[in-house]
Amino acid sequence: MSSPRHPRRHNGLPLSRLPLSRRGFLTATAGTVAALGLAAAPARAAAARRAPFGRHGSPAARLTPRTLYVDPRGRGDFTGVRDAVAATTGSGWTLVLAPGTYRETVALDVTRTEATWIGASEDPRDVVIVYDNAAGTAKPGGGTYGTTGSATTTVQADGFTARWITFANDWLRADHPGITGTQAVAIKVQGDRSAFHHCRFLGHQDTLYADSLALGTFARQYYAHCYVEGDVDFVFGRATAVYEQCHFRTLTRTDLASAPYGFVFAPSTAGANPLGYLVVRGRISSEAPDAFYKLARPWVPSSDTTARPSLTVRDTRLDAGIDAVAPYTDMSASFPWQNQRFAEYRNTGPGARITVPENRPQLTAEQARSATRAAYLGDWEPWKGEC
Repeated sequence: MSSPRHPRRHNGLPLSRLPLSRRGFLTATAGTVAALGLAAAPARAAAARRAPFGRHGSPAARLTPRTLYVDPRGRGDFTGVRDAVAATTGSGWTLVLAPGTYRETVALDVTRTEATWIGASEDPRDVVIVYDNAAGTAKPGGGTYGTTGSATTTVQADGFTARWITFANDWLRADHPGITGTQAVAIKVQGDRSAFHHCRFLGHQDTLYADSLALGTFARQYYAHCYVEGDVDFVFGRATAVYEQCHFRTLTRTDLASAPYGFVFAPSTAGANPLGYLVVRGRISSEAPDAFYKLARPWVPSSDTTARPSLTVRDTRLDAGIDAVAPYTDMSASFPWQNQRFAEYRNTGPGARITVPENRPQLTAEQARSATRAAYLGDWEPWKGEC
């Protein structure tokens, strides 16, 4: 887009329970023991005794014939996610990923449907898929990647499910002062019936691209108990997407002297699609100063000037980082946010205070009865079953 028993605590929470920031995720698995001043050798010995794939089988004891095991230390079928994906053809494959950092780009094309990726440890901090392309990064064959090409992971296939995985893009503006195309996507999701449970999405600008394959294609997506962080438009696109009990965190910035630092949501919902983004029972926190972030701005792409961005945020805590007086703003003066489909309902926290009513459109109780995951996702019920 343009534009220990008594553990250390922070804000009342044990450090082990805090969302791990994007800058710390690469060293978390290897460095946590050292950082806490504990003996490293017993920890390594204990880890070695544990099977790398946990309760999810192994190459010697496959859960199903279509289950593949990935481990960067060579104890699986493949050492990388991309090679494992390439070995799958058709529908219904499962990849079990051992703990590790997988530095690579990965794409799941439309032919590889009903795929499932599982983080074997069942802690998303342990399994990280990361790369560092930005929109303005030069491609080997000439030109630049653009926003879509910057994605570390791209999911185009229908029926995709991911559990306990971190998807990240660790490109940093400060490391590349000469690049103006600073969009750096962690994951672009385009397939219908795409579900993410207990996953993390880490980046800065344009972290989570929840989109569809084409303008006339409506893609339903579901994110449950996930963590997303970034700064500019870091949840964006035209999918019909439900974010249930998710935590969104806005980052501080050293390259800007004043507000706003950025925007949490930038939906680009097609005009013909009655349903865009629904955020329910979540939290939006910030490491930036109070009121330095907007809740949303509408994205009307040049490729679809008939878009009518849609976002409903309900039963969600908005911490002080959100500008309560003016939580919405325009991306383009030609498409004011007041003409789009933005609404809130029963939100709490300092960032949800209604001080200027005309700046905070609210659903009525009757309208709120239609703003549910079932209404948005229809006959698809991804919240059912094991997670």
